[in-house]
Formats: sequence, C-alpha cells, structure tokens
Amino acid sequence: MTLPYLIAELNQMSQPDFVAALGAVFEDTPAIAQKVWEQRPFTDQDDLHQKMVMIVNGLSQAEQLSLIRSHPDLGSKAKMADASVEEQLEVGLDRLTSDECDRFHQLNQAYKSQFGFPFIIAVKNHTKASILQAFEQRLKNAVDTERQQALSEIIQIAYFRLHSLIN
Repeated sequence: MTLPYLIAELNQMSQPDFVAALGAVFEDTPAIAQKVWEQRPFTDQDDLHQKMVMIVNGLSQAEQLSLIRSHPDLGSKAKMADASVEEQLEVGLDRLTSDECDRFHQLNQAYKSQFGFPFIIAVKNHTKASILQAFEQRLKNAVDTERQQALSEIIQIAYFRLHSLIN
C-alpha cells in the first residue's frame, strides 16, 4: 500500500496492517493504534485522531508517563523514531551550533531533573528560538501542569503525523 492512506483503506485494514501503518503516530507506542483499530470505521482523519486522543486521555498516569518518556530529547543525537528525526530536521535541530547544542543539552538536563521526563513540544509550530524560549518558560511550571502540557504537545504532534499519513 502506498502513502498517504485513504481513510477507507485504513478502515478495511487488518489490525496488524493498521498498527504497521499508524503505530508510530504516538512515539514508540503502537498500543494506541492497536486499541483505536477496534473503534473502526472512522469517518475522517479528525475522527481517528479524536478517538486516539480519547485512548491517551484514558491511560493511567503511569501509562501516560511512559508515553511522555518515550519521546527523545530535542536537539540530541539519540536514537529516535523516524518521524521525530524528520520533525527536528524541519526546524534545524540537526544543525545546531556548538553553543546551541550546549544550551539544548543544559535545558534538557534541567528539565528532566525537575520533571522526570523529557521536554516535549510540537516543533512544527516553532523555530529554534521559540523552542528555547518555551523551554525557559516551562521550567517555571509545576509538575502536574507540565505533565498536562507534555500530553497536549504529544496530541498535537500526533495530529501532524496523522495528517501526513492520511489523504
């Protein structure tokens, strides 16, 4: 099957094929695609996304933290999902100066020390400068506020990913 998919094609797929097609929409968490498959048929991309969001919102706090922790540090050279690599390339996080690289590393470490999970932001909405600004602002948040913000950003990332996969 070729990309992008039609919603009608997704509605007809077996569960393994569906998970293979959409399992990466939520970073390294194909269980969300696996669960949403059971809610077919989907009327359109937005219906599918909303049903995926309902699954994420229904996860236990531990499962949500696992989802959050599956995301890579921004600007790092760590192994990450292909979609994350592409998203970070689009805003130039693969071409950081030495100073920018150091700054991202410092902020990533400070953030993880404070909150216990990586900083997550839907990079398609940002530039390097606005990401650094968001880092600084969000370091001032309470843990619960930031956990909710991370989930909100993950949902936005999934929206972008889903819309790039479906015609």
